[in-house]
Amino acid sequence: MTVTAANPFDESPVPALPPGTSPAAIRDALIDEERTAFERSYRRALADEAETLDLTGVLDVLRNYHRIAWLTHRQGPEAHRRMLDKAAEIVRTGENPDGVPADEVRALIRQRLGQ
Repeated sequence: MTVTAANPFDESPVPALPPGTSPAAIRDALIDEERTAFERSYRRALADEAETLDLTGVLDVLRNYHRIAWLTHRQGPEAHRRMLDKAAEIVRTGENPDGVPADEVRALIRQRLGQ
């Protein structure tokens, strides 16, 4: 009977990426407007990391855009676009006609804090 030793290189010590978190999966889950920004940020981070040999920037880009991809998938592309349009309107005008006025929010916070 022969005993064969396990090859330490049969399995990678690097964990596999969870489903949906690969760069391609994230890119594919984004709407067109955000896909371009993701590709630009990802490529910039890859170029920076090639010089520094530090993957923190790449991982940050993947983590941030994975959140956006997850939200887009969860609420649907059209609802996500409406949310982006609403945010752009608020930034442009400084007002949210559908929202609660800031003074009411502050009063509610003070009330909940017992002030």
